[in-house]
Amino acid sequence: MTTLKLKPGAAAAANPEKAPLRRADPAKRSRTSVPAHLAQKPQMENRTTKDEVEARATGKAARPSRERPVASGRDTQRTGGKFADRDTPRRGGKLRDGFEPGDFNQDRNTNPRFTPKPVASQPELPRLSKRMAELGLCSRREADEFIANGWVTVNGQVVDVLGTRVSLDADIKVSKEAQKHQTEIVTILLHKPVGYVSGQAEDGYQPAVVLVHPDNQWGEDPSQTIFKRGHLRGLAPAGRLDIDSTGLLVLTQDGRVARQLIGEDSTTEKEYLVRVTGTLSDDGLKKLNHGLSLDGVKLKPAKVSWQNEDQLRFVLREGRKRQIRRMCELVGLTVVGLKRVRIGSVTLGKLPVGTWRYLRQGERF
Repeated sequence: MTTLKLKPGAAAAANPEKAPLRRADPAKRSRTSVPAHLAQKPQMENRTTKDEVEARATGKAARPSRERPVASGRDTQRTGGKFADRDTPRRGGKLRDGFEPGDFNQDRNTNPRFTPKPVASQPELPRLSKRMAELGLCSRREADEFIANGWVTVNGQVVDVLGTRVSLDADIKVSKEAQKHQTEIVTILLHKPVGYVSGQAEDGYQPAVVLVHPDNQWGEDPSQTIFKRGHLRGLAPAGRLDIDSTGLLVLTQDGRVARQLIGEDSTTEKEYLVRVTGTLSDDGLKKLNHGLSLDGVKLKPAKVSWQNEDQLRFVLREGRKRQIRRMCELVGLTVVGLKRVRIGSVTLGKLPVGTWRYLRQGERF
């Protein structure tokens, strides 16, 4: 293989008419005008599209082109041209991007453009569900269910619209279907032992409702009701009994019972036997009956007396959290044992600890 070496200047001598190629100096290049090789380039709208070629070959009309027109310059939209009437798009809603907040009044109370809140036609009259609860027909939740099912009549007319308002002297009745539904719900009386909480499980302690199963039903239950799994659905405590206390605890599916025992206007008595240590003066005993306050709220009058030499008998008409223990602390006593033995006219009786029974038909608190 032979290698040829050219002398310096031989390439230029071969074609003396062609000038040597020189690249433009980037520092001297114009930044404001379009380069010549781009200015002479044909525009996109002058090109022949594929559809036009097919149309000429077949003789059919070409479909309109979907290609967008090409602007003559990058700043056409900003400085003028075909899109000069459009606003420059803004980024986000930041003040640094030139956003100018409007002066729209967003106050719904003063701006008439907002739709006003609906006003009850007769706001002075009670709702039907509330009135039914006041009359003891059912709980408010049950009333809403009865109304929606068409089981309620007012002055002989069926009412199935929730939120209906009625007069205080209206004749309200529930149908046989509603009464049958009420007979299927149950109330359970449990002798709660120490170490169980009344409501939801907390701090590793189980709720008292776990004791409600067939094995723990009192063998001498006078109701003769057969346990069903459905009796546990919606079963909730009607009142509290703290973890260190024992005695009668009511668990119910009946909203009427819950309202009677723990409603705001409840006057049902609860009786307790409380074992205490310490010395109680005559003035302290008077304060326990009436004159103490908890959390800045004065307590309702109570009935407190000595059951024996180390045990007090409390009868209350309210149920504040750890009320009896805190009352005793205020008069220098320490509670070492607490047992609830009666709620209304229902007593604990011979019900063994940890067992339960049904509330009998006709048995009332």
